Amino acid sequence: MRPRLRATQRGGATRDDGTAIELLTSKAVRLSVPDACLRPFRRGDEDDLVEAANDREIWKNVRDAFPHPYTRADAERWVAYNETLAPIVNFAIDCEGRAVGGAGLVIGGDVHRRTAEIGYWIGRSWWGRGLATAAVCALTELAFGELQLVRVFAGVFAHNTASVRVLEKAGFEREGLMRGWAFKDGAHVDALLYARVSLGRG
Repeated sequence: MRPRLRATQRGGATRDDGTAIELLTSKAVRLSVPDACLRPFRRGDEDDLVEAANDREIWKNVRDAFPHPYTRADAERWVAYNETLAPIVNFAIDCEGRAVGGAGLVIGGDVHRRTAEIGYWIGRSWWGRGLATAAVCALTELAFGELQLVRVFAGVFAHNTASVRVLEKAGFEREGLMRGWAFKDGAHVDALLYARVSLGRG
């Protein structure tokens, strides 16, 4: 029987016996899209991040913690922040050697310590290549495997049909409608709850 996990204040994870999981992975994880992988954010990604992330169409579908406009200072802060995390839970989506998006997990605490929320985004120039779906699939498998979680979920704005398709292609199932779930861009918006569950791995 594998040990259970609990979240730490730093956003990392420890097992119930107190031993730390130091890294989710420090190596690139190949995606099903040619020349693409998930990898840790690193210094040198800043210009690519600004180019990909400084787009209001992306900002409209993510949390307000994602800045807009997205400046080089924002990119530098993000890369520096991720250098402090253990385990690594935020990854650059790398295509052809460039950071063109991101995917990450927020691990729950207390009774939710074996669950995580997943988030992801892709720069507009890279839409339509299957990168988001491939990244969500790979990161979910890492969550079930190395992090030993049993549930990964996402709340997606109801108007974001492209993200709904990503989740459904990645094997997530719709669990419900959350009315008035967020206040975004000056309006209250509904969201759809999607999840993948892997209780049989425990």
